[in-house]
Amino acid sequence: MNDVIKKEKVFKHPIDKVWNAISKAEEISAWFIQADFKAEKGYKYTFTSEPNEKGCTVISGEVKESNPYKLVYTWIVAEMKVETTVTWQLEPTEDGTKLYLEHSGISNYEGETAVHMFESFNGGWDNCISELTDYLKQLVNAG
Repeated sequence: MNDVIKKEKVFKHPIDKVWNAISKAEEISAWFIQADFKAEKGYKYTFTSEPNEKGCTVISGEVKESNPYKLVYTWIVAEMKVETTVTWQLEPTEDGTKLYLEHSGISNYEGETAVHMFESFNGGWDNCISELTDYLKQLVNAG
């Protein structure tokens, strides 16, 4: 069983714009999910979505690390009580910012549930990066 999802994306946006989009509650809420979030170590956050076909409505956890351009938090889906870890890392590039996203600990789920959650998270993170890309484009065009 693959335990870690890894995604990379290069944005043609300054690192601070990308950082704000992944670390500020109002921006996370605009492109991802309604967020009660602060990029502060120890902050217990909650992401809340409208009920959907997957049934996922609440994600919660705790910020473990937050320093310029690295954000690490635990990820607990609704009533499942299984803790995984999400890490965002940003690096400046010549033309913008490179984003590394890692979601680890998926083998903490039992048996077939782990396989199902891996597939669900993998597709979900693809969608998130797509939404983040669109959000950043709109942000630049609006400014």
